[in-house]
Order: sequence, then C-alpha cells, then structure tokens
Amino acid sequence: MTWPPDDAAAYRREQGLSEPGLDRLITASYRLLGLITFFTITGGKEARAWTLRSGSTAYEAAGLIHSDIQRSFIRAEVAPVSTILSAGGLTQARVAGHLRLEGREYVLQDGDVVHYRFNV
Repeated sequence: MTWPPDDAAAYRREQGLSEPGLDRLITASYRLLGLITFFTITGGKEARAWTLRSGSTAYEAAGLIHSDIQRSFIRAEVAPVSTILSAGGLTQARVAGHLRLEGREYVLQDGDVVHYRFNV
C-alpha cells in the first residue's frame, strides 16, 4: 500500500526529510558503487538513462550503447541535464550554444546528456 502523494510529502516534511527513502537509498548505493547516470536523446522525445562507472570516458560510454557507435565515434555533444531542461530541449539548447563538442577522452559527469556523432 502506498500513501497518496500529498500525505507522503507532509510526512516527509514532518520528519525533516527532503526526499523519499528509496530515492536516498538509490543515491547512496550509486555513490558507494562508484556509478553515475548519463542520458541519451534520440530524434524525438525519447530519452534513455544509462548507468556507467564513474571516471569513464565518452568513448567507453559509446560502447555501452552499441559497439558500432564506439567503433565509428567522431565526437560527443554534451550538456548537463539541467541545462537541456531549462532550454526546453536538446534542439533549443543547441541553438542557444549550450552544447559542448567533446572527444574520446572526455570523462562523463553524472547527469550529462550526450548526443553521439558517429560514422556508420
């Protein structure tokens, strides 16, 4: 049985908690295991979250998605998810100049949104 969202939020406020316990458990587990999350966006409105070891490069992350992307890696367009959301989407962030072009050795940060450029 789950609480209605308003009741759950009120209970958390009473207890001095900023987020649900499960969210805190997941965050702590990722930190202990040395994992980060990065996102990819395909043409439309579909986004995908990927789990990766902290300190991994854009090139290594490309291999996690698909070996063809890694093999024919050219560059990665990267921006934090908060920047993409505040811009209103990937296209708007690109137009506003918020995306950075990064090479193979770029170390992905937790919450990066990555659009891979590769040659098929």
